[in-house]
Amino acid sequence: MDIESVSGNEAAIAGAVESALRSLDHLEVVRDGDTVMARTNLGRAERIILAGHLDTVPLPTVPGARGTVPSRWDGEVLYGRGATDMKGGVAVQLALAAQLTEPTRDITFIFYDHEEVDASLSGLGRVARSYPAWLEADFAILLEPTDGTVEGGCNGTMRFQARTTGKAAHSARAWMGENAIHAAAEILVRLRGHEPATVRVEGLDYRESLNAVRISGGTAGNVIPDAAMVEINYRFAPDKDLAQAEAYVRNLLDGFDLVVTDASAGARPGLDRPAAASFVAAVGAEPKPKYGWTDVARFSALGVPAVNFGPGDALLAHSDDEHVHAEAIRECLRALRTWLG
Repeated sequence: MDIESVSGNEAAIAGAVESALRSLDHLEVVRDGDTVMARTNLGRAERIILAGHLDTVPLPTVPGARGTVPSRWDGEVLYGRGATDMKGGVAVQLALAAQLTEPTRDITFIFYDHEEVDASLSGLGRVARSYPAWLEADFAILLEPTDGTVEGGCNGTMRFQARTTGKAAHSARAWMGENAIHAAAEILVRLRGHEPATVRVEGLDYRESLNAVRISGGTAGNVIPDAAMVEINYRFAPDKDLAQAEAYVRNLLDGFDLVVTDASAGARPGLDRPAAASFVAAVGAEPKPKYGWTDVARFSALGVPAVNFGPGDALLAHSDDEHVHAEAIRECLRALRTWLG
């Protein structure tokens, strides 16, 4: 955690991870950019992927914030950027890589860069393109923070820009123009009145959300605006593919000019697969749905069932007070070591 690794600056931490893994004779190690991969090759009947990203969001700028770098302890609580998202999980990966020299299942460890930024930059996506064989497995666990509970699948996410146009005029003679910002009001009215659904998928209830997240328009304080834009984010349950999610929003906002600017499909839970069911039973807690998008969706697209399971409270991720309890990390390590060892 004391190695600052804001997205785009992962070289130092990737180097430290690579050095630690190359010291372990039982692992095959490959580095691609700032992504480091390692795996056992013991000929086991099953292969499991343990994956985690090395990057963090930017450091807090608020004076006195505790979620920064370097980290610091307060009793058994560790404060600092990445404590929950997700260097606690990365620490568990590294410990398992060192300790499990004869695991009951073959293990592939993926430590990847550029998760906290645009999906096109993802190190995991780059591995899928350049080293597809490294992502072949029976089951994958992404060590994102889940408070020690298995979270199956994830919601998909899609962003739109809804644009309105008008006619510019001097605000003293407003009747000569057409106000594009006023025209956008109907978009907000429809979004405000929208009732988000809760969709059951393979026994888990996924809550959806559809919201305006940004609005812009206008050029000056004395000009009737001739253009406005509302940015919209739709978090949709994994029962929908991208085409269905887009059609849903276009139907709600029929009559407006919508442009899709970003889209990532969700992931179905896949908890009925043997390896997944075995892991859920080993953890012992009732699995929950994952509302936010995570890279389990990438594994799902490759045909690998995946879940989120890691130390820390996801509600603290990216916060100025980011922290994790030491026991949460120890418990996550114990659960995975017992299941894999």
